[in-house]
Amino acid sequence: MHAWHWHTWEDLPYLTCSLLEPWYHGFFTKQFSPSSPFEITKALHPEASVYRLKQVHGNAVFSPAEIEDWLTKFVNEGEDDSAFASGDGLISTEPLQAVWVATADCTPVLIADEKTRQVAAVHAGWRGTALKIVPQAISRLQAQGSKLENLRIAMGPAISGEVYQVSQQVAAEVGASIVPYNDEKAILDALENIPLSPLLPDPEPARVRLDVRRVNTLQMEALGISLEQIAIAPYCTYQTPEYFFSYRREHQKKVQWSGIVSK
Repeated sequence: MHAWHWHTWEDLPYLTCSLLEPWYHGFFTKQFSPSSPFEITKALHPEASVYRLKQVHGNAVFSPAEIEDWLTKFVNEGEDDSAFASGDGLISTEPLQAVWVATADCTPVLIADEKTRQVAAVHAGWRGTALKIVPQAISRLQAQGSKLENLRIAMGPAISGEVYQVSQQVAAEVGASIVPYNDEKAILDALENIPLSPLLPDPEPARVRLDVRRVNTLQMEALGISLEQIAIAPYCTYQTPEYFFSYRREHQKKVQWSGIVSK
């Protein structure tokens, strides 16, 4: 098992994973709110350049150069220059680039390559997971030289399957990313038969509990990534109100940030 460690910066708590130990990284708590990545990056590396997105529950993955091109285009067209590119994944291309995602129940995924030293940050809610955003980010890393066996992946605090009630339709939409069926019932039946199934029963009709982090793990295993390369934080945002915002619990748009710096 990979270890998770609590740290503090200016007396505020954040979490790291032993799997990503060589990289400056953190899964930051609600105690850092309302600070932005431009401030929180100082806790990781004060000289790193900072990149974030306007998250839209899709599967678009950007590099820093693509973000800068996007900003230049819109500033030149007279748009608000504080706007962010719309996407849910970021990959670094050079050293000292801090990439960030915000989450409240969705899964923050930080990825690092022990050979190229490049990193990625991904926001994987159920919609992004259904659209395979983590494999998409991994594909972008591979396009710039990463090999699967050199990746280390940490999934941070997120809502756990035991409390995440969704419709069978949503579960089937997500499940279609890992089982080869189109029919809702066939997908749900196949998911239930997977060892350590991401589906759990729910007392309400037409509802199930869904473990989104488990689905992401299964997507990565399907690519050929081993379980030893993947760590999952032992924290549920919904069940840990002292440290994490939860949209399901509070119905407010408050977020915590997760980030990693390339080397």
